[in-house]
Amino acid sequence: MRGRGKPPAAPLPQRDGIDPVRIRLPDDPGAGRGTVRDHLVERFGAAIGAERVDAMFAEERFVGGDGAAVRPEEPYTGGRFLWFHRDFGPEEPVPFPVGVVYRDAHLVVADKPHFLATTPRGRHITETAVARLRRELGIERLQPAHRLDRLTAGLVLFVVRPEERGAYQTLFRDRLVRKEYEAVAPYDPRLALPRTVRSRIVKERGVIAAREEPGEPNSESRIELLEHREGFGRYRLLPATGRTHQLRVHMNALGLPLVHDPVYPVVEEESRADDYSRPLQLLARVLEFTDPVTGRPHRFESALRLSAWPDR
Repeated sequence: MRGRGKPPAAPLPQRDGIDPVRIRLPDDPGAGRGTVRDHLVERFGAAIGAERVDAMFAEERFVGGDGAAVRPEEPYTGGRFLWFHRDFGPEEPVPFPVGVVYRDAHLVVADKPHFLATTPRGRHITETAVARLRRELGIERLQPAHRLDRLTAGLVLFVVRPEERGAYQTLFRDRLVRKEYEAVAPYDPRLALPRTVRSRIVKERGVIAAREEPGEPNSESRIELLEHREGFGRYRLLPATGRTHQLRVHMNALGLPLVHDPVYPVVEEESRADDYSRPLQLLARVLEFTDPVTGRPHRFESALRLSAWPDR
């Protein structure tokens, strides 16, 4: 088997802040079926139809490493790289800006609004924080060092130089970033706080809600009550781990589901989950860490506020 090495640079520019798709033709000659078209129809035909594949060839959407359009009758060559831009479906613009809390030659720390995904996924492609920031800041190679749930607002760290991304991702992997969240949820005077919650959280692919189940804990959160009024509390949440929906699951398990949570305790219709007048009351408020590239200590605080707890 031939060595793969580092993939070549994309010959196509970004479109709307989104990189072109790169595919590598498998080395297995049986996967080729003779021509490049045969393989792409076999690979993508079930999803978009052979007619759409042929239309993309006619529109010269598939290109090789030199940027020249690939002809459908070209013979199949295992190991060859091709690039193309996917078709973007219609997306409703999220009517809130992405704030920039900090920017230098290495980092961009952004204040992501509610309802905006961090990275392209599913039906959210160009209306994502990374795509918006690439367009607005003119930093084509910008990449997130971690992700924040689409419905959660607050701080997200982006890396300017791709070669430094691994160093910043390692901070999050090794739990060297202090993360502080703020939330609004019901107040229960019978519940002793602060407390540390540990449990085993399982999130199945394709299932919206995560669940707790018996077994060795894989998640840990500290829950602190900051203040309360009129039956609701403002909480500081300090996750020691980063399981999907962890803080929402732990608060719900305590009988304190977050205000406007469309999943816990009950999964609501999608239309309610995307109701801009009812943002999930969860904010990634603080990121604190030592920069692995410059050695500088950083502490960033979100400028956003939770609407269910306006400042008085």
